[in-house]
Amino acid sequence: MSTLITVLVLVVVVLLIGMALALRIVKQYEQGVLFRLGRVIGTREPGLRMIIPFIDILRRISLRIVTMPIQSQGIITRDNVSVDVSAVAYFRVVDAVKSVVAIESVDAAIDQIAQTTLRKVVGQHTLDETLSETDRINLDIREILDRTTADWGVEVTLVELKDIQLPESMKRAMARQAEAEREKRAKIINAEGESLAAAALGDASDIMMAHPLALQLRNLQTLVEIGTDKNSTVVFPAPLMSTITELGTFLAREASASKMPAPDAATVARAGVARESERD
Repeated sequence: MSTLITVLVLVVVVLLIGMALALRIVKQYEQGVLFRLGRVIGTREPGLRMIIPFIDILRRISLRIVTMPIQSQGIITRDNVSVDVSAVAYFRVVDAVKSVVAIESVDAAIDQIAQTTLRKVVGQHTLDETLSETDRINLDIREILDRTTADWGVEVTLVELKDIQLPESMKRAMARQAEAEREKRAKIINAEGESLAAAALGDASDIMMAHPLALQLRNLQTLVEIGTDKNSTVVFPAPLMSTITELGTFLAREASASKMPAPDAATVARAGVARESERD
């Protein structure tokens, strides 16, 4: 009786071990590739799957998107500027069988091909293009990687340049260039403002010439503005050109008067006699 119990226990243990070796769980985000005696016989969907122990091998492949950072690469651009560029790539397995059979390690292969493609694509552009046309560079890198990894059952969904490190001398040169560009725009804006102001003043002077009272109203407005400061300065505005003309006339009259000869005694006497006769 004890021998029978021992045999039954051994059988149960063997069955349990066999079931443990035969049962596999494929997760929702995975797909199983089944090898039987070294040959691929198909794939297994997510769920509880059974294999033949010691004969079948089930390789579970993740179908989720993988984020792979591309380490910084020292690159010389087309205009001979040395930069360090790092990026990040996103890819996922779309054919589990190819990803197992066609290549040994998908992650390592994509990492290496991504580094070489990054150096190749960035090296074909100038520094200004690298800094301003990152979207086009990202698209070029992704297309090259996607064509290369299609035979591996992998799809590259996105590539993004993450960081671009410039030499310190180049940073200073770009800062000086940006400062000069801002100064140029400021001078242009200032000149445009002066031109508009001159045109407005010209129009105002034409209006004042046509309407003399407009100048007087402007003078009164200026007096009001000065009076708001509570100062002791009194300003009497006058038309500048007319004042200068009148001052010139006065000086000329004074000069002509000073040049007239003085009257003699006889002339003064005759003038006095004439005035007396007029009184009589």
